Amino acid sequence: MHIAEETSVRLIPLEDIRVLNPRARNKQVFARLVENISALGLKRPITVAPTTSGTEPYEIICGQGRFEAFQALGETKIPCIVVTASEADRYLMGLVENLARRKHSNRDLLASIQLLSDRGYTSQQIAEKTCLDAGYVYGILVLLRQGEERLIAAVENGWLSIKLAMDIARSTDTDLQQAMIDAYEGGVLKGDQLMRVRRLIDKRKTLGKRYGQQITRTEKPTPQKLLHTYQVEVRRQKVMIKKSDINEQRLLIIVTAMRKLLADDYFRTLLRNEDIPDMPKPLADRILGESQR
Repeated sequence: MHIAEETSVRLIPLEDIRVLNPRARNKQVFARLVENISALGLKRPITVAPTTSGTEPYEIICGQGRFEAFQALGETKIPCIVVTASEADRYLMGLVENLARRKHSNRDLLASIQLLSDRGYTSQQIAEKTCLDAGYVYGILVLLRQGEERLIAAVENGWLSIKLAMDIARSTDTDLQQAMIDAYEGGVLKGDQLMRVRRLIDKRKTLGKRYGQQITRTEKPTPQKLLHTYQVEVRRQKVMIKKSDINEQRLLIIVTAMRKLLADDYFRTLLRNEDIPDMPKPLADRILGESQR
């Protein structure tokens, strides 16, 4: 999608350019960028647009690092692609470049999505401009507005779905326990993932939605609250028992299958030919123990 009219590359004095959206950068990364440009030259011109206000006639849309590297090297002019675009489109062009970088800060991207929403863009419009899924954008905005930093981090790390994160953010403690049971029985959460979600919920409840936040507890315990705590623990234990039963059934299937296979001469010969003389001790003890009964 083209949102600006592009012209040919021009050499523009550095003093005629200002940064539209300045951002801090890692000093070591910046030093490598300066060294690279000094040795190999500028591989790609920066993108600028004419300004409608201010003392400088141009402002940077994409290429702040390259611009500052030229300043550090003592250059007076820099190759630029001059485009004509509205203020909103200039911001979007800078955001798209941030999304395209190989390494970027999730915090910066989330803040940019929030800023676009504050400027009146809908979830669908933001999705179209950033090439993100509209449902994902909507969910992230919901979590951002509620300050759910822990849930957002889990979503960004890939082990918590945006839908489940939204369900957690909107649910009470009682609803969460039932949701965990339903998710486990329905196969949405399995094994270690269930435990990770459980730990995340406990941290969110104890330490708060945001990192570095500490919840102060001023309420006194009551019989009703103690009963609720007991019921919550009972539900948690039920989930653990279900998981234990399933694992026990799977182990019995494995033991039965291995006993039948080891009773087959051809299979034992195959193991010897493949140089597989042993198996995990707990499994061997279980197979031998049952076969001797």
